[in-house]
Amino acid sequence: MKGMTGQRHLLGTGVTLLVLFILSLSGAALAHESQPGSVDIKQLAGNRYEVIWKAPIYYGKRHPARLELPEHWQTVVEPTERLIADAHVYRRVVAIEDPGVHGSMVRFPGLEGTITDVFVRLNRLDGTTMTAVVRPTKPFAELRGERSWHTTAAEYIGLGFHHILQGIDHLLFVLGLLLIVKGRMMLLKTITSFTVAHSLTLGIATLGYASAPLPPLNAAIALSILFLGPEIVRSWRGETSLTIRYPWVVAFLFGLLHGFGFASGLSTTGMPRAELPPALLFFNVGVELGQLVFVFIALALVRSFRILQVRWPRWVEALPGYAVGSLGAYWTIQSKHEMRISKYETSNKL
Repeated sequence: MKGMTGQRHLLGTGVTLLVLFILSLSGAALAHESQPGSVDIKQLAGNRYEVIWKAPIYYGKRHPARLELPEHWQTVVEPTERLIADAHVYRRVVAIEDPGVHGSMVRFPGLEGTITDVFVRLNRLDGTTMTAVVRPTKPFAELRGERSWHTTAAEYIGLGFHHILQGIDHLLFVLGLLLIVKGRMMLLKTITSFTVAHSLTLGIATLGYASAPLPPLNAAIALSILFLGPEIVRSWRGETSLTIRYPWVVAFLFGLLHGFGFASGLSTTGMPRAELPPALLFFNVGVELGQLVFVFIALALVRSFRILQVRWPRWVEALPGYAVGSLGAYWTIQSKHEMRISKYETSNKL
């Protein structure tokens, strides 16, 4: 029993360091999903193309990035703008002169200062399509012909991996589960349960069979983290509860919520139905890889502390539970505040 207690104290300390590391990377440490943007370029006739740029609302404001088209793309129909629930939508019709659309570069100035990914889709009259994922680290896309399946797979895997590692709320939930779980078999059951649950709702939401409004969803995810805070403290004190005895049940139930959160990172607006299954599969693979890497890092920290025989003050060992619970409470209050603002703005528009 003493060895198990020491091991869990090491895990708590490792989680503490990981929490502090995540917060340092996240800056403001806000529990928000990174809503992707999209650009749909559709050939209408000859050299005429329709361009629709969907810029997501960014932390309650107009997105700082803008779409910059090549100089030989001449606007023939004046741009229009409309505001929908979660984005500003800009539409224009352009005439693309020589050298044509092939090899053209579309850029997104201002994207590099955000955490937003952008899907670019080109649809030609001959039925050929091209898709690309633009990231803040590389805010441009070159339009070319159809690409190989493995190129597309790598992009969607990278998108899922990138999304989970930026989702501090999801990572803290996983860390909270790690603090509660006892034993390798229970850890395997808990992680598998969470994976199965969020994969189900990710698929259901992506395929359009169900959806969850983002503000209430953020609040629910924050509540799941807040829920784990007291359970972590009980576990640290040697107490027990239904959650501590059966963490895989809690992982499954809250995993259903987190799956809707993951779905917000996979925009399918305007995506052909044939592209949805592979996009969903590879995106989910990326999410799982990111999650496994994170769990591996946490367990590696535990092992390193055990080998080095590091001893920490008791208050440091107690910090993870209180840190997770406090962040969950803060995000819950913040999400409810944003829901009230959203309702107020909606009522004013009406």
